[in-house]
Amino acid sequence: MSTLCAVVFAAGEGIRLRPLTATLPKPLCPVGNVPLLDRALARLAQHRLSGPALVAVNACYLADQVADHVGGRAYLSREPGPTALGTAGALAHLRDWIAGRAVLASNSDAYLAPRQADGRDLAPLLQGWDGSTVRVLAVPAGGRPAEFGDRRFAGFSLLPPDLVTALPPTKAELVTTVWRPAERAGRLEVITYDGDYLDTGTPADLLAANLDAAGGGSLVAPDAEVSGPLSRSVVGAGARVRGSLTRSVVFPGGRVETGEDLVDAIRLGADITVHG
Repeated sequence: MSTLCAVVFAAGEGIRLRPLTATLPKPLCPVGNVPLLDRALARLAQHRLSGPALVAVNACYLADQVADHVGGRAYLSREPGPTALGTAGALAHLRDWIAGRAVLASNSDAYLAPRQADGRDLAPLLQGWDGSTVRVLAVPAGGRPAEFGDRRFAGFSLLPPDLVTALPPTKAELVTTVWRPAERAGRLEVITYDGDYLDTGTPADLLAANLDAAGGGSLVAPDAEVSGPLSRSVVGAGARVRGSLTRSVVFPGGRVETGEDLVDAIRLGADITVHG
C-alpha cells in the first residue's frame, strides 16, 4: 500500500443544523459530550494516523473556531474563499501537504457505532488495500437513499495517489470527480461497515447519535448542574438544567430553566432550541 495520510473535512456550514450552527461549527457540535471533530481524530489515531505530518483538517466556515480547537493536533488547511471548496477541492488545495500520498478522507460529521468496540473499526476499509482502487465505507441503506447498490456512504473513503494528484484546484465533490468515474472504470470497492452510521447533518440524526452515545440512559458531564428530571438525555459541561429533559441534548454551557420541558430537542445556550 502507498504511504497514507488522512484528511478530515471540517469546512462546511452545516446549514441543515441552523440555528445551532449559526455560531458553532458543525464539527464542534458534541455527540455524547465529545465534539464530532475529536471523535474523528481519535478514530484516526486508533489506526496510527495522528499529528500534523499525517492528518490534516480543512476549515472555512467559522474557521478560527475550528483552528483553535485543532491546535497542534493536525495540519490546518484554511480555504481561501467565503465558501468551502468541497471535498475534492479541499484535497486539491492540500496537494503540497499530501505530497503524492494516498488519502483516507473522513467526514467530520460521521458518527460510527461499531458492533465490536475494539477501537479499530476502520480495519476492514484499510486492510489488504494495494493503493490502486477507490474504497468507500458503506452501510445498508435501511430505507434511506442508496448510493452504492443497496448501500449508502458511511463517511470514509480511501483514495489512490494518482487520482488525488489529478484533482483540479476548483470547487468540486469527490462523488462526481472520483467515486463515480472510478465506479465506471471498475476501480471502486464498497466495504460494508460492521456497525451503525449517522451523518449527524440534521437535527434528527444529531439527536439520534447523542442518544446512542448515551447507551440507552442519560449522560451528564461532571460539572453540569441538574435539578430537573432526566430521561435518556445528554447534558454537556457547565450546563444548568432546572427543567425536565426527555430524549434531549443540552450543549455545553446550555440552560434549561424551571418550567421548561424539552422533548426530542437540542438546546444551545439559554434559548436556541431545535427539535429532532
